[in-house]
This record gives sequence, structure tokens and C-alpha cells, in this order.
Amino acid sequence: MPQQEAPKALNSKAVSTIVKLGSRANTKIYKLTGGRIGSKWRVGAGFKEPAPVILLTAMGRKSGKPRTVPLLYLRDGANVVVVASQGGMASNPAWYHNVKANPDVSVQEGRKTVAMRAREADDQERARLWPKLVEVYADFDNYASWTERKIPVIICEPR
Repeated sequence: MPQQEAPKALNSKAVSTIVKLGSRANTKIYKLTGGRIGSKWRVGAGFKEPAPVILLTAMGRKSGKPRTVPLLYLRDGANVVVVASQGGMASNPAWYHNVKANPDVSVQEGRKTVAMRAREADDQERARLWPKLVEVYADFDNYASWTERKIPVIICEPR
């Protein structure tokens, strides 16, 4: 895919702070309502329906404390597939580094929480899953064009 120029402010401290605060607010509301509020993402380019959101909890690689983030996801059988896009920012999100350090995670979908093991998709799996992920959320392709990194696709499998 040809490289496009990212929005100028994308990698700024201000954008990072806004994303972090929005993520924390979404996580709190999702937990309080069991996903009744916060389980759909309605912002972005050209999707037919709101994109579904799960809460992924991983142990912080530095703090050793549980860290929870809301993520758009795709169901692939019993697996939950998420994307470490961070909106096309230059670096991978902190949660990605956490799951690489400790792949035992939990995934909350609505009120149901499941223990899972996260792993990065290999090239063949990524090639199969990426078009499906773009169907869920078209902006993933935009994000990929804004960054030089290969955006990781993470597969969470039930333990």
C-alpha cells in the first residue's frame, strides 16, 4: 500500500494524551454498564455499522498491574482478533508491548470475561485477517498508510 502523509498532529503529545483520556473514559463506562455503553465505535471512514469494542486486560510489563484498553475487534471462530494500530501513530501502543511480555490476557465482551492467550498473527494469518478487519473498520487501511511500521494483528485464543 502506498505511503500517505499522516495528519501532522498525529504523533504529538496532545493527541497521545487525548487518546489516553478517551480510552480510560470508555473503559470505565464500558465496565460500569457491562458494555451497554461503550461497546460500539461510531467514528471513522465508511463503515456500514458501528465497529464492535471489547476490553482487553493485560499485565503491565513494567508496573505488573492489570492494564485495560478498549479495542475494536473481529471474531474469528472462538478467537478475538485486535489490531495494534494506535491510529497510525509511529509506534506500537503500550498494550501491544504488554501482551508480548505476558500473553495471558482477559477479554471482556459485554458482561462476559474470558481468559485468553494473545499472540501476534503470522504473515499468512495476517493476510487472511486484514481484509476482514478492514470490513469491520475501514480506517485500519488509512492507519497502515500513515505509518512505516507494519501494524501488528493480535489473535487472542481461549485458554
